[in-house]
Amino acid sequence: MRSLVLIGHGSHLNPESAAAVYRYAELLRQRQVFDEVVEGYWKEEPSLRQVLRTCASTDVTIIPMFISEGYFTETVIPRELGLGHQGPVPPEGVARTLGGRTVRYTLPYGVHPAMTEVILERAREVLPDADGSDTALIIIGHGTTRNENSNKVVHHNAALLRERGIFSEVHALFLDEEPKVTGWRERVSARRVVMVPFFASEGWHTLETIPEDLSLEGTVTTFTAEDGQEGQGEQTVYYARPVGTHPAVADVIVQLALEARGASVSGGDHATEHRAAWSALLERARQGMRMGEITVQFENGLYELRHALDEGRSSETLTTLVTPEGLRDHTRLDERGEHRPVHTLRNLRRGWRAVFTEADLPHAIHTLYPAVVEEGYAYSTHNLRPTPWPTTAKRQTGIYARVQKATPEQVEHVAQDVCGGCLKTRIWAGQRLSQTFLDGVPGAIPCAEACTFLVAEIREEVAGKRGQGGGHH
Repeated sequence: MRSLVLIGHGSHLNPESAAAVYRYAELLRQRQVFDEVVEGYWKEEPSLRQVLRTCASTDVTIIPMFISEGYFTETVIPRELGLGHQGPVPPEGVARTLGGRTVRYTLPYGVHPAMTEVILERAREVLPDADGSDTALIIIGHGTTRNENSNKVVHHNAALLRERGIFSEVHALFLDEEPKVTGWRERVSARRVVMVPFFASEGWHTLETIPEDLSLEGTVTTFTAEDGQEGQGEQTVYYARPVGTHPAVADVIVQLALEARGASVSGGDHATEHRAAWSALLERARQGMRMGEITVQFENGLYELRHALDEGRSSETLTTLVTPEGLRDHTRLDERGEHRPVHTLRNLRRGWRAVFTEADLPHAIHTLYPAVVEEGYAYSTHNLRPTPWPTTAKRQTGIYARVQKATPEQVEHVAQDVCGGCLKTRIWAGQRLSQTFLDGVPGAIPCAEACTFLVAEIREEVAGKRGQGGGHH
């Protein structure tokens, strides 16, 4: 048995941030190369600190869903997963034994050699007859001053495609560092110009920043001689979709996983505690149970989930959902249409019912309450070790290192506010539970460590900006 984990950044503010990772997870589940595909996030749930506990197998391969090497792939993800590794990841990846699991951590998919072909595919989609004599290619990278590795992959792919002679010129240009994409007309002389964003997903930059900064009017934009430099003729820009959303990325992910250091063909075993946790949950579910804000009822071999406040409502008045992905998408926003990065906040939307077989129920419950079953069971068997706030604070780096200056009073003040709306009990702050939801107490859910949402709010508090909006969530 083998588990594949896809790690995304996620966001406390933007529900679309996780969309690309969700889509690839679904594509890879359909291929059935791995027994399970699990997503984990820096800013959403399951968090990087929880994700290994949610894996059913003792054989785990972790792939960072990032377009280049950098701060997150080299510092944040290895630290939060407890890999004991910092800095550049070797080509064959990193292998560790953690909690009885063999864990392999690879390079981000964006640096895989097959991505050069994906860039070419994106270019051909918008300009099928690209001709070396009069067509230039611009690969647009983000660029950053935080990590020198992040632009390396863009320059590398530009060099490879330059050698192939498919285009008359190939340029690597960036949003946030030199050479900047805004100065493209000073550099490019070709009459036709294909621009391919080297980004992981459709988002703010690819949909707004780049088109606005470059005055693009859609997929095809023609610039007249008057728009440009002296002596420069008319140029037409063909703006492609980002490389990270191409279906071929799923092939790249599979290749990366199979090439990972010590990759196993035979796989591992069922993780004992994971299996025991879900067996306990299924036993309760067959009798009918409440968990957080949902009820689970078992009838005619099927499990029906719904909001506890919709108990007794006629099924005809509710939206019926029949796939775990459909349930996830329906409940990712609250009643007001706002993003729910923390799933145990008491803001689950109402008006739906979801029906599943026993095979699909664990995935469905995981989409509603990621890691809650595993952590609840671990707590009930005295195997959930809480992480006190000072330990969490000490681990923070970059813009979050500031939380180390928070006073205990500030931490408690923000926690009362943020955690007051959450179903979980803060065992990381010394609170105790005598029972859990597995004992029939619906809201008895342990919280072993301050979540990234709380960390971000404490950072805002220390900076004196809390409540002003515009934080780095």
